[in-house]
Parts: sequence; C-alpha cells; structure tokens
Amino acid sequence: MIERLAQFAPVLVGFALSAVAGFAFLRLLPRWQFNQVAYEDAPATHQQKTGTPTMGGLCFVVALLPLGALGAPGDATRALLFVALACGGIGFIDDYLSIRRGKNLGLRARTKYLATALVAIAFLQLLDADARVPVDVILHTSSFALTVPHWFWLLLGIVAVTGTAHAMNLTDGLDGLATGVALPPLIVFAFAGIAAHVGGTYVVAALLIGGCLGFLLYNRHKAKMFMGDTGSLLLGGAIAGLAIASGQMLLLIIVCFVPVCETLSVILQVTYFKATKGRRIFKMTPIHHHFELLGWPETRVTATFWTASAIASAIGYWIVVR
Repeated sequence: MIERLAQFAPVLVGFALSAVAGFAFLRLLPRWQFNQVAYEDAPATHQQKTGTPTMGGLCFVVALLPLGALGAPGDATRALLFVALACGGIGFIDDYLSIRRGKNLGLRARTKYLATALVAIAFLQLLDADARVPVDVILHTSSFALTVPHWFWLLLGIVAVTGTAHAMNLTDGLDGLATGVALPPLIVFAFAGIAAHVGGTYVVAALLIGGCLGFLLYNRHKAKMFMGDTGSLLLGGAIAGLAIASGQMLLLIIVCFVPVCETLSVILQVTYFKATKGRRIFKMTPIHHHFELLGWPETRVTATFWTASAIASAIGYWIVVR
C-alpha cells in the first residue's frame, strides 16, 4: 500500500509546484507585461482574451525542477528533461518576441522547426548513450517489438519531436484545451515507460501530469492565464520524448489523435485553398476554430476534444498492454 501511494508522489509534487507557481505567475506575468495578444485572424470572440497573462508554461518548468531531489534513476531522465526544457525555451523566445512586438509575430515558422529539429537530434544522441533505452524500437507490446534501422529511428525521432511539439502548439487555442488534451498521452507514456523498464520516464511523466492538473486551476474556462508557446512546445516535446524513450514512437499517431487532427486540418486547408484559389474545407483552422464558428460554445469544443484524447489514449494503452 505504501509503495502504491509513493508512486503518486511525483504527481502530487508536480501538482503542488505548478499550483503554487501559477499563483505567483498570475501576479508576476502582468507586472512583467507578459500578456497575450490575440491573433488578428482568430474568431472575434478571442479578441477579449487580449491582455490575459501568458507564458504560464513556466509552471511546467517549475514542476520539473525537483527531478534530482526525487532520485529518478537512469540517463533517460537527463535526456527527457533536456528535450522538454529546450523545446520550452524555444517557445519562450517566440512568446517574448511576440509580446515585445505587440502582435503574434515571434520566431519565423522555419526557424522554430529548425530549432526543434536540432533539439531532437541532441535528445536522440543523449538517449543513444543509455544502453537501457530501447533504441531502434518504435513499437512494442507483450508479444512483439517492431524495430527499424538505426538511421531510420533517428529520422523518425526528429520528425516525432518536431511534429508533436508543433502539433501541440496548434492545439493550444482555447481555454484549457492543450492542457487537458496532453494529460491522457502523458498517462499512457508513464505506464509505457514502466513496462519498458526505462528509468526516469515515469517520474518525468508523473511530474508533468501533476503540472498540467495544477495549471488547469488557472487555465480552465475562463482562463486567467495561458501557457503560451512556452508551455505547448514543452508539453509536445516531452510527450514525444517519452514515447521515444519507452520504445513507443508509433503510438504517438494514436494517443496524440487530437493534435494530429489539428495539424492535418491546417495542412488540408492550406493545400485546398491554394489548389482551388481561395476555397476552403473548414470555416477556420486549426479545426477547433471550425467548431467555434459552427456555433459550439468554447467549453463544448474543449470537452469534446478532451474526450477524444482520452478515448484515443485508452486505445493506445490497450495496444501496449494486450
């Protein structure tokens, strides 16, 4: 019983640290003038969000700080901490530039993609140094393991980190949306890391689970604080890192169903718009805005996407444990 309760300790620690940090940042961010500037082409209802404190993703950074004190074993801890904080750092720079310029015009898209790709390369090299990490494994269950050549594993890893980080960034568009969508995948990869016997994966995932729950105290509708790119890129990078470290890279396609759909909606919209010279498939993308313009209340969109993420993650978990 005591051992089972101890397993929840990282979640509780992450929650407490995130909640306390959120309480502090709620007062500090406006003082630093770190306030949200709504996208000009977002739905009209989003203009009222301008001025809300942003960069709240720093709460996740605080939630991850006690990794050393908790004694998480294994080199995977260092690699996972690196990919999360490095992706969050890219988001922080992007947020800071947007705020200082008074419009959503931070880093260029290609710059962000290149930066996250470089972070992915460094992360994969760190994992390569740990013999306990299932390198070259992209999916495994109790009955089989799917392996690929090392060069292909590296290539897929770069795509996974870059794609997941930016997919989560696209998902972060409504109060509490990205925070709630990230929780089920984090839970799945917490258990996947335990099953793969990769040290540190559970503690990193558990701290972020607690961090998301603590952040939701301030990020749920109506949000008092946004995570910004600081938080969305950190969460996306961490989720991809956990999937790679636990040998479940392909599982990202399933458990990150919502971010994948958000990304595909943008790709399809842009492609169709160019091909038809101005026609659209959706009213607006990412796709959560499409549902808003259909008349759905923001809370209904968020709840629906949370549910979809939970169902997709449950399917992913079944695949791993069967």
